[in-house]
Amino acid sequence: MNIDHVATLRQARRETFPDVVEAAGEVVKGGADGIVFHLREDRRHIQDADVRAIKEKVGSRLDFEMAATEEIAKIALEIAPDMITLVPEKRQEITTEGGLDVVSHSDRIKKFIEPFRRKNIKVSLFIDPVREQIEASAKTGAGFIEIHTGAYALSADKLNDVVRAAELAGRLGLRVNAGHGLDYNNVRNIAAIKEIEELNIGFSIIARSVFVGLRAAVEEMRAAMDA
Repeated sequence: MNIDHVATLRQARRETFPDVVEAAGEVVKGGADGIVFHLREDRRHIQDADVRAIKEKVGSRLDFEMAATEEIAKIALEIAPDMITLVPEKRQEITTEGGLDVVSHSDRIKKFIEPFRRKNIKVSLFIDPVREQIEASAKTGAGFIEIHTGAYALSADKLNDVVRAAELAGRLGLRVNAGHGLDYNNVRNIAAIKEIEELNIGFSIIARSVFVGLRAAVEEMRAAMDA
């Protein structure tokens, strides 16, 4: 589960609460298999201190989402999470709007991820469900892709795009995660795709937690995935 929006709430008032470490603990107790966080360049939600506290205090698998910048890479290499996921990042966007253009930047990405591979940190590339992007990703040395499910979240007609992308990635030797825009009503179809190992979900769970609490919201999402 992505816990960024716990920090979004805290940063709205520049308070010390809600505590992202406490939130991560509740998420794990609710049945999440790991914690995802995105340290953005503009630090709009997760802060550097959060990253270190999560690493030190949360006994769970960690996925560090990041833009491919030297500043963030230095922090990620120091923290040594279980996985990094490279995502595109624009200062003016509300949330991540699309996948990486691996086709145009494959040489740079291949070079950028090499220090992580040397430290045995898994690398995932967040991409749209497009054949050319998947094929380019397979040539970078990344072990995973995360399929951007935003188009599917807006229209169920796009489900087959995700299915075909996952199948192609599997044939090319890539492991597959997925995420973006998934909620309690649309998650089951994506969870049922056999190639997909992991779903990264944040906002819809945090929104639901306003009414039922964080641990219960995670439990409800697990039930929706497994239905």
